Amino acid sequence: MVELKSPAEIDSMRVTGQFVAGVLAELKEKAQIGVNLLDLEAVVRDRIRERGAVSCYWDYSPSFGRGPFRNTVCLSVNDAVLHGLPFDYTLRDGDVLSMDLAVGIDGWVADSAVTTIIGAADPEDARLTRATETALDAAIAVAEPGNTVGDLSAAIAEVARAHGYRVNTEYGGHGLGRTMHEDPHIPNTGRPGRGFRLRPGLTIAIEPWFARGTDRIVTDPDGWTLRSADGSRTAHSEHTIAITEAGPQILTRLD
Repeated sequence: MVELKSPAEIDSMRVTGQFVAGVLAELKEKAQIGVNLLDLEAVVRDRIRERGAVSCYWDYSPSFGRGPFRNTVCLSVNDAVLHGLPFDYTLRDGDVLSMDLAVGIDGWVADSAVTTIIGAADPEDARLTRATETALDAAIAVAEPGNTVGDLSAAIAEVARAHGYRVNTEYGGHGLGRTMHEDPHIPNTGRPGRGFRLRPGLTIAIEPWFARGTDRIVTDPDGWTLRSADGSRTAHSEHTIAITEAGPQILTRLD
């Protein structure tokens, strides 16, 4: 069931979104050569505790994971792209790190992800990362009342095709609000004009993610971390947005 939010409720989600954006910005700054993933996890735990927020990941036990997820941020390195379980790993020069964070404040959730390259960037990794950001911007640009989920999905897929990347259909964006995952599902590929029609008050997370060499994924023995099936590098970008009469509002971009 799709739940539309009032302007006041969207403002409450924006408060959460600003917190999420701030934490991700801090993590991006701290993610340097020699930093351990567990140190980044510790930073997120501290910020959540200081703010009185609630992690959407802690104790999360969906059907697709080996629950419960006992961490507060997803950290996915190189060929890992989604649901990366933080572990004892020290970042190295050239690593590609995707960071995905969802929290709730006063009962309202926001979700966002960024990909950063540690140290010197391989040009193809930088191109991949920019492609996910471009695809996210393209989808947000058509997130207008009266358009459809298919319009968002098609915009993402068009960017992927232009860069020569294939699109996985198993995982994509989603509605959110009181909980992290609500209707509708936002695939990363689709047909314009199809699917749920966007209406003011709809709040969604759009999250294109691509791999350099494949659209297939495999799951790590930890039961959570999803990797490209061919071991190629991956990237992931995500924002929480609200559909309004005045156009899309990005709730997880720092003011």
